[in-house]
Amino acid sequence: MIDRKRFEAGGLIGFVALASVAFIAVVWDFLGALFWAGVAGIMFQPLFRRITANLGGRRSIGAAITLLVITIAVIIPLLLIGSMILDQAAGVYAAVRDGQIDFARYFDRIHDALPLRLQELADRQGLGSFERMRRQVSAALGGSVSVLANQALSLGRNAAQFLLVFGVGLYVTYFLLRDGAEIGSAIVRAAPFERDVAQRLGDRFVTVTRATVKGSVLVAMAQGALGAATFALVGVPAAMLWGLIMAFAALLPAIGPAIVWIPVAVYQLATGQIWQAMVVIFSGVAVVGMIDNLLRPLLVGRDTGIPDWLVLLSTLGGIALMGITGVVAGPIVAALFMCGWQILTEERDRQAG
Repeated sequence: MIDRKRFEAGGLIGFVALASVAFIAVVWDFLGALFWAGVAGIMFQPLFRRITANLGGRRSIGAAITLLVITIAVIIPLLLIGSMILDQAAGVYAAVRDGQIDFARYFDRIHDALPLRLQELADRQGLGSFERMRRQVSAALGGSVSVLANQALSLGRNAAQFLLVFGVGLYVTYFLLRDGAEIGSAIVRAAPFERDVAQRLGDRFVTVTRATVKGSVLVAMAQGALGAATFALVGVPAAMLWGLIMAFAALLPAIGPAIVWIPVAVYQLATGQIWQAMVVIFSGVAVVGMIDNLLRPLLVGRDTGIPDWLVLLSTLGGIALMGITGVVAGPIVAALFMCGWQILTEERDRQAG
């Protein structure tokens, strides 16, 4: 005979699962906007609380003012900078396509400026030969610029869709700011875990989100901005574009912004631009290289609980899966993965003891 209670409980769980899958399918095109709205709600919750306290607890007005601050201080500057970077990417792509910029020629100049022994060593090393390595790296650089240029054209063609998703993100951010505490408590209560486990997972999600944005994204943006300023000072074309690439490289442990400024300095030395190369090297070592050591401890502290190798894998995997959203989502998923296994181990040890 069927146990009615178990049958009804199973039916409820199945209904919730199907409804959840259907809901995700319905909002699929807006998942990126919802994710960034959640990140903004977490990051600016302290500001919202201070503003609300000064307004005598009027949460709706406090959320509106906080959203206005986010728009003026964060969103508008990022949109302006992003549009300039995409314009530069489109210009570089057009120059590469027309032959005005030839990455292979730059490699030839560096190769020819090397001492004869280093030229012979370079020809013997790498991917079979210097010529083959040059072609592959040149193709990779050209492909990267092409991707950015195509993104610029795509945004232009899909401006209406972008504005819709952007508006949805702002709208959801307002409610997450105003009702974020209640929404978080409701999720913890509804999660199919013990209350303590659900609370720890929720706390870990908030902690890692703040650590990733403050300790990684903001530091990388600062390094990219300084790199772009340095490149502009020494006359490197499309300085903001290379600053953006430096910022992305700064997000990846074991890679860092040096992967951008070192080749620039080497090329300048090889082509006789001595003082420009010295400026780039000084900026890369003494300014850009020290930002991580100075800003990260001030913003969040060094220990986010995720090993560097896992940050690298999760960031690259997140970018491959979700694009720019993966920069933050990847490390968060990795942290929740580690936290989940840690809690499971502790529960098993507690039960065994």
